Amino acid sequence: MKDLTFTTLIAVFEEIFGRGLFWAMVVAAVVITAAYLYVLVRDRSMSMRKFLLAQLSMPLGAIAAVLFVQLITNSGFSDIGGPIDLIVLLGVASLGAVGIAVLVYTLQSLIRSRTG
Repeated sequence: MKDLTFTTLIAVFEEIFGRGLFWAMVVAAVVITAAYLYVLVRDRSMSMRKFLLAQLSMPLGAIAAVLFVQLITNSGFSDIGGPIDLIVLLGVASLGAVGIAVLVYTLQSLIRSRTG
């Protein structure tokens, strides 16, 4: 594998997660992002209270993302072999934290009616 292309990345992720799960996660990410953008346009501002609650959920999202990847890949923390593994694990945790924050903010905005 000399070149790292977009199709190579897709093939690797399909191999890691399985084709169905990978594309289900992509669809879920697109739907949640579209709902988040809808909420931002609809409300025309961000609610700091909702944003705070979303930020408080970030550690749970980070832990859940790491455990999910560990479960899906049939590996454990003892399999971490070098700096790149730690960097990937931190990246997964970061994406999980941001993802759950966006999801929580969006769900709060869609469930609760806009006040004020």
